[in-house]
Amino acid sequence: MAEGSGNRLYVKGRHLSYQRGKRNTNPGTSLIKIEGVDDPKAATFYLGKKVAFVYRGKKEIRGSKIRVIWGKITRPHGNSGVVRAQFRHNLPPKSFGATVRVMLYPSSI
Repeated sequence: MAEGSGNRLYVKGRHLSYQRGKRNTNPGTSLIKIEGVDDPKAATFYLGKKVAFVYRGKKEIRGSKIRVIWGKITRPHGNSGVVRAQFRHNLPPKSFGATVRVMLYPSSI
């Protein structure tokens, strides 16, 4: 391990949008673009992995202003390596474009 380089247990991803049709959105399923994943074959590695949307709240709860909404990657979406994820609480629309953490566990290898 090189000096100064951390050992992250997650890969960065972006919350693109909700799953949607032409007119209707489905907030129960979010679309996540994972860094460095550009085809459905590469996306299959991440299926079942946990996803965390980390954000700051205004009030301190249990000594911390940092909050997390947890989710799980369920399946690939389309041909460009985007994946679908379901969260315990639907992500707010404010998080479109925001960074999410795709954890490298539970591991299947």
